Amino acid sequence: MNSPDPTLPAAPVPPAPPVQSRPPRRSFRSYVWGSLLGALVLIGLYTLFMLWYSYSDGDRAGVLQKFSKRGWICKTWEGEIAMYVVGGVAPQIWNFSVRDDAVAEQLQAAVGQQVRLHYAEHRGLPTNCFGETDYFVNRVEVVGPPPYVQPSAVPAQSPAAPAGSPPSGQ
Repeated sequence: MNSPDPTLPAAPVPPAPPVQSRPPRRSFRSYVWGSLLGALVLIGLYTLFMLWYSYSDGDRAGVLQKFSKRGWICKTWEGEIAMYVVGGVAPQIWNFSVRDDAVAEQLQAAVGQQVRLHYAEHRGLPTNCFGETDYFVNRVEVVGPPPYVQPSAVPAQSPAAPAGSPPSGQ
């Protein structure tokens, strides 16, 4: 019989073929958590975009009638101005929100006065925790006292004639 020669190196043993294993399956719970996390990220990005993007910018002027911090959970600064078109006509009321505390302090000091407000309109915000309206005031200019308080706007009145006297001019 032929016996292997101890002086020759032993033949290498071929490696065992790799075991075909499937990747681990994800559980239903991981899909739910992943979907929930993805939805929250998308809502957060949408909210940031809507706060960054302004639908419109502009100015409004009127008498600042009311300004307060209100809300059940999210306290926001809210106010309203009365915009008078002509005397004797009911004013148009315009509601607005404020996010900046420095602007809120200026508005608190200006209640009852004629103001000019610069605003940015942000439509489509998913919650009212940023403000109850779409209009966010970011700059205030106090113009003066309300128009009905200015002395030049009040015409001079003559004293009333006694009840029994004839009208003047006859």
